[in-house]
Amino acid sequence: QVQLVESGGGLVQAGGSLRLSCAASGRTFSTYGTGWFRQAPGKEREFVATITWSSGSTYYADSVKGRFAISRDNAKNTVYLQMNSLKPEDTAVYYCAVRTGYSVIYYSAGAYPYWGQGTQVTVSS
Repeated sequence: QVQLVESGGGLVQAGGSLRLSCAASGRTFSTYGTGWFRQAPGKEREFVATITWSSGSTYYADSVKGRFAISRDNAKNTVYLQMNSLKPEDTAVYYCAVRTGYSVIYYSAGAYPYWGQGTQVTVSS
């Protein structure tokens, strides 16, 4: 089992920045990559970004490319999501999730068996 705890959410004005953290514990040696997803009210959960632990390869949704940056600190078993130039449409509950193996569908929630509880991000206009 892998336990995940997100932090760093909050209320910010449009154009502002936030940094989310995702701390992993438990069987962290089994993790292959960590992803961030978000879910707005009445919408499906959507992929935001992912990073692999070994190579540091990153992938982003088109909607956040150039504004968000995902990074990792292997020593702390923590993944970060730096969010800049935030827009009201970025408002959602943000979840981090872990996948334990390679998957071509890294953008699919189904590839991630472990999830955190989520943290709310609200961007005001």
